[in-house]
Amino acid sequence: MRSQRKGPFIDEPLLKAITGMNTRNEKKIYKTWSRRSTITPEMVGHTIAVHNGKKFIPVYVTENMVGHKLGEFSPTRTFKGHSAAGAKDKSVAPAGPPGGGGGGGGGGAPAPKAG
Repeated sequence: MRSQRKGPFIDEPLLKAITGMNTRNEKKIYKTWSRRSTITPEMVGHTIAVHNGKKFIPVYVTENMVGHKLGEFSPTRTFKGHSAAGAKDKSVAPAGPPGGGGGGGGGGAPAPKAG
């Protein structure tokens, strides 16, 4: 976390581009690699394309995003899902006996069988 005395960090080229677009009153997509820059109120309403290491992800900045970093809204990893075989094995596994060995402690070996 950055100290309050220093203020939020924004890369200079990004700050210049946003203030320039605000003075010209234009809304165009600005590409940036600066995932570390903090979102400020001047950025609200703009679309910023943030690089995730492979491609640029367009991020439309809203009021709720102020104070967060640009990189938080451009995920770098894609979740492909868990393997179907692993889920199938767990669903077919037989359940243990009801009650689980008595005693209420919940741990240890199963109760011995009466023979």
